[in-house]
Amino acid sequence: MAKKVKVNVDACIGCGLCVSTAPEVFAFTDDGKSEVIGDLEDESRLDEVVAACPVGAIEEDI
Repeated sequence: MAKKVKVNVDACIGCGLCVSTAPEVFAFTDDGKSEVIGDLEDESRLDEVVAACPVGAIEEDI
């Protein structure tokens, strides 16, 4: 089962790191923030994207 994440839109600055690293999981909204659009089965890769977010806006969705 894929790990579920969410984007804290209040914290997101729209830098695009997550979108460029995992475009199958993240996309930009009309207001330039990131949103989750899919799942990524490779949890280690997703953990890297989460850790790389400069403002910590990507959180585990429990």
